[in-house]
Order: sequence, then C-alpha cells, then structure tokens
Amino acid sequence: MTARILFVSSLLSVLLQAASHKHPNVIFVLADDLGIGDVSPTNPDCKIKTPHLQKMADEGITFMDAHSSSAVCTPTRYGVLTGRYNWRSRLARGVLSGTSEHLIPAERATVGHLLQNAGYHTQMIGKWHLGWDWAKADKSEKKWKDIDFTKPVKNGPDINGFTHYYGHCGSLDMPPYVWVDTGKVTALPDREEGVDRTEDPYGWYREGPIGPDFKIDQVLPHLFEKSVAYIKERAKKKKPFFLYLPLPAPHTPIVPVPPYKGASKMNPYADFMMQVDGHMGELFAAIKEAGVDENTLVFFTSDNGCSPQGNFEKLAEFGHDPSAGYRGHKADIYEGGHRVPMLARWPKGIKAGQKTNALACLTDLYDTMREITGQEKIDRGGEDSFSLVPAFKGKPKTTRSTLISHSISGHFSIRQGGWKLCLSAGSGGWSGPKENEAKKQGLPPIQLFNLKQDKAEKNNLQAKNQTKVQELIELLDTEVKNGRSTAGKKVPNDREVSYLPKGFSLPQ
Repeated sequence: MTARILFVSSLLSVLLQAASHKHPNVIFVLADDLGIGDVSPTNPDCKIKTPHLQKMADEGITFMDAHSSSAVCTPTRYGVLTGRYNWRSRLARGVLSGTSEHLIPAERATVGHLLQNAGYHTQMIGKWHLGWDWAKADKSEKKWKDIDFTKPVKNGPDINGFTHYYGHCGSLDMPPYVWVDTGKVTALPDREEGVDRTEDPYGWYREGPIGPDFKIDQVLPHLFEKSVAYIKERAKKKKPFFLYLPLPAPHTPIVPVPPYKGASKMNPYADFMMQVDGHMGELFAAIKEAGVDENTLVFFTSDNGCSPQGNFEKLAEFGHDPSAGYRGHKADIYEGGHRVPMLARWPKGIKAGQKTNALACLTDLYDTMREITGQEKIDRGGEDSFSLVPAFKGKPKTTRSTLISHSISGHFSIRQGGWKLCLSAGSGGWSGPKENEAKKQGLPPIQLFNLKQDKAEKNNLQAKNQTKVQELIELLDTEVKNGRSTAGKKVPNDREVSYLPKGFSLPQ
C-alpha cells in the first residue's frame, strides 16, 4: 500500500512538473493612438477611468519607460511582429493605406513563426495595417481601385506566421471596409460610405466601399467578441495559443457606444478609452472562465502616442494630458510620440504589483517569447529585440541599453541612459515646431536632451555637449550599419539607411 502511494505521489509530481513547464498562452493587445497618459497605471493624474487596466497592472508589471519603435501605426506593427526596427525595411517614412501591398516578406522571421515553431496555434484578430494583396480586377470591369473582392486575398498575416486571421487591412478610417477571414472577404461591399470631418470631427472616416456585415461603431466590440470566442475554443485544446489583437481604437473614427457613450463626461475620445478598458475587462473574464488564467501572458500597449484627433485642448479643460507631461504626441520624435504604456500580466510567471523603469521597446516581444519558449537565437530574426524576462523576474533592467526611435517623416533619435539625441530641428512630426518652421526659426539641426532632468525636452543641450553628441551619433551609426542593435553577426538592412539631417556634418 505504501509503495502504491509513493508511486502515485511520484507520478503526480512528474505530471505537475511537466505542467509547470508548459509554455504560456500569449495575448498581445495593441491599442491604436493611445497615449501614455491615457491609463492610470502610467499616469497617476489620468482623468479617464481605466479600472480594468489598473487591475491588470496591480496583478502584473507596469513598464514606465516603454516605447513603440515608431511614432505611427504601420512601422510600429512591423517592429512588434519582427523584433526589428521598421526603418531597416523598405518603409522609410509614413504608413500604408488600406490598399497597400504586403510589407513583411514570407521569409522574414516573426513572432508568429517563432511561436508556431514552439507548437502554438497562432491567430490575428483586428487591424492589420501591414498591407496584403487584394486580387486585381479585370480592366474591363468597373471595380473600386481595381480590386476584385470576390477573389482570395493573398500574402496576408498567414504568410507571416499566423495559422488564421480575421480583420481589416488598414486603419478604421481607411477603406475598403470589409472583413477578411484568412484570405476570404466575408461579405462583398454593397455600397460606398464615409463621414466628413466637418460632419463629425471625432467619428469621421474616408469614403469607400463597405460590406453589409461591417458596422463602423460595432467594429471594436465585434473584435473582442471574436477574441473571446477564440480564447474559449483554444482553451479546450492541448496546445498553447498566441492571439495577436491589434485594436482599431481609440484611433479615428472615435465611435463609443452605450454604455460608454457620454460616460466620461469629457469627450468622445475619453469615452472610447473607457470602452477599450471595459472590453479588456471582458477579455480577462473570458480567460478566467476558460480556466487558463494562471498560465496566460497578456500584454497591453499602444502603437504610438495619442493623436491630436483626441482633442488635447478639450481634454485639458478636465485636467487630462494624454502625453502625461512629455513633449509632443503621435507622429513626433519627442517622447509623446513613442513613449507608450506597456502592461504585462502572467500570474504564473510575473510577480504582481511591479513597476519598472527598465528601458523597453515593443520590438522586445520577439526575444521575450524566444527566451520563454527556449529557442536558439538566429542571425536574421529579432535583430532589435531584447528579452523582457529579467524585468518580469524583478531585475531593474534588461540587456537593452539603447533605443532608436523614428518619426512619421523618417527622423531618428537615439537614447542611451538619460541622454536622447534627436536628429531633427523640430518635432519630426505634427507638433510645433515642424521641420520647416524650425528651420525658418534658425533652430539647430539636432537636439540633445537629458530626460532625467528635462522630461518635457525643453532644454536643447547640443551646443554645450559636443562630445556626447559625437558619441551618440557614432553609436547610432554602428547600430544602423550592423543591421542590428543586439549582439550577433552583421546583417544587411533592406535599404540604404541615412539618418543625418540634410546639410548637417559631424563635428571634426
């Protein structure tokens, strides 16, 4: 009897040990145009109620110095999935449209491929905005933008490591407005639709074809419904899953629905933020209901800072600042353009209630999952990705010591420690002074800031710190030319990368 008890006990121990080594399910939620000041975990003065995200932070880790790899949509998404800075690709500036061809080649390593190699089922649900290839219509036919919606979409997320996908191609204000389910349009567009900015400054979207099953104000709830169904379905299976959930909100069209519409008593942007938070609460409830809460790693972050479409002036009337005191906003090389909230919750793998000042970038998802799944590094994969696992374990920093940021116009900055060098005369984006304005004002072509002393980037120290300027430019030059910022073999960029402002030469 004693021997049998020992055998059962031993077997149970082995089974528990095997279960403890099972890879976590991973859900990566990427909000759209959400500022670091728009959620309470990263802004104690936040005037928008975000209780579910606060609870997530209380039960996990909050990164206070996290950054998107770009200050706008498409390039950041490239960085999230590839672990590589976007400016190494053919996309030198700007964003793609809803009709752009695919950006990430099938042979480029992605987080999706990495996790498929580890036995994961991988799914994309949401806003892709990395291009896919619509079928071309016969020239004799009158088709919108020469697209034939009856034919399969090619080179979508399925070539980039996703078993299945369901979503729309561009931002929610970019036509065509149709759902694509792993290469197939779910309902052919039956009309054209759009809302002018003058008609609705918050809820506008460009005119274009729209499917009968595509309801603009229901897109956000619909994507969460799809995600909840996916989680419940995959929880019944024996292998881990990866859900990449890029949201269309709170980007325009800003279209909150009841019970969130008017709930903030501030403006529709604040209402929409509350709706995002409410849906996150639904997501966590589904994870718990599915019985996979303990070993599911959930990230929540944003692709860049808040857009002026949120109406900063109106929000300021209520004491709310989407950039939380940092300079600039979406599109800018300043901190408000790319410093974003990043929360991670994993009951089994992250001690609750942590706040970290570890420097982090959204490109770091790739190497984080590589380490968690125990895979070897490869030369062409995650070239700019550093694992967040040390921070998860309570260490004050990861192995990341530098950060290269990029603005909508293709201007660069490099950060090391508290020092940040902006290779622009102005914001490099939409806030003042824009580049032309800065040049007319005779401002220096570069800017050097000490973020530890000057959070708002007001005091340009470049004239008095030429040695530091030279040091940071040389560091940037090395990381550009090596094709990577991580240790490893030198690899090529996809294009010739230039970063110095026109007319600027290095100090001799």
